[in-house]
Amino acid sequence: MCHPTVIEFGKANLSVDEVRGKRIIEVGSHNINGSVKEYAKRLLPSEYIGIDMEAGRDVDIICNAEDIVKKFGKESFDIVISTEMLEHAKDWKKVISNIKQICKNGGIILITTRSHGFGRHEYPNDYWRYEISDMQYIFSDCIIEKIVNDTYHPGVLIKIKKPGNFFENDLSSYELYNIVQNKKII
Repeated sequence: MCHPTVIEFGKANLSVDEVRGKRIIEVGSHNINGSVKEYAKRLLPSEYIGIDMEAGRDVDIICNAEDIVKKFGKESFDIVISTEMLEHAKDWKKVISNIKQICKNGGIILITTRSHGFGRHEYPNDYWRYEISDMQYIFSDCIIEKIVNDTYHPGVLIKIKKPGNFFENDLSSYELYNIVQNKKII
């Protein structure tokens, strides 16, 4: 669910200087109840592509988040936006890796996701909960420009810049809270 704080975070963390003339991809773009897209498009990107695993409002291309590098190629977007999708990705490590890889060096990644304490919401599935400490570790290979707890519902809002000398972290042994099993798992 795209809560008001998610949209406000997008507005506060995407400037015209960062967006104008840039390529944007939104991963998990099916607009159920709001999106950052309307605001971002007013900042005049050269292109805004929405992808999701199913057809729907604001979905331009049907593509699983695990396959975006295969579909679009490495370092093909200046800005990667993913709001309220990451907790639904069964293979979160592969999705995170794809998000990092599809972003150009020097590009921006904007993610919002849910934390422990947010109830299970099966649309289409719900697997994971991320805390600020998780996101700090997961994106320690990047520059975290802003990271805050969502004040509306338990969640994390984060803006990341991919460095020019990017070398991806190995997350294979990282444990994350799985809401299905009610415990941290690898």
